[in-house]
Amino acid sequence: MTNGKRVIVAVDESEESMFALSWCLTDFLAGNLHPYATLILLYVKPPPPAYSSIDVAGQLFSGDVLATMEKHGRDLTESVMNRAAEVHRISENNCVKVEKKVGSGVAEDVICNAVDELQADVLVMGTHDYGFLKRAILGSVSDYCAKHANCPVVVVKRPVPRHSR
Repeated sequence: MTNGKRVIVAVDESEESMFALSWCLTDFLAGNLHPYATLILLYVKPPPPAYSSIDVAGQLFSGDVLATMEKHGRDLTESVMNRAAEVHRISENNCVKVEKKVGSGVAEDVICNAVDELQADVLVMGTHDYGFLKRAILGSVSDYCAKHANCPVVVVKRPVPRHSR
């Protein structure tokens, strides 16, 4: 990699995303690393639910419920970023500069927009490896980003342990 390359790794609470981050640090960047490369950890919070102050049963939502939901979102974000920082620390690839970015909204839209705004040279993502039917129903963030991101996309599949016969 040449001077100033920017690599975004999309992280979430899954083992697959942490595996992709680990792979990026130990396999992708280790052989291509330039001291000025920047690794951007991107976490996308789900969009906040749209609640009225009255729920479906006609009961008034308390401020405590909404505050608890917001706190849970902040705690989840902190947990994901702490796990990602630990993966970086364990990799011993401390030459790379790390930035943390948090977005909110529909994951594939936020990720593709971040690629443009942050001028990423590469996007690295894990995949949940859903089967055909589940992927057809739910869609796949990695499939969408591979087709729509304005940079090369590396989709890292977590190896499945081979069982002895």
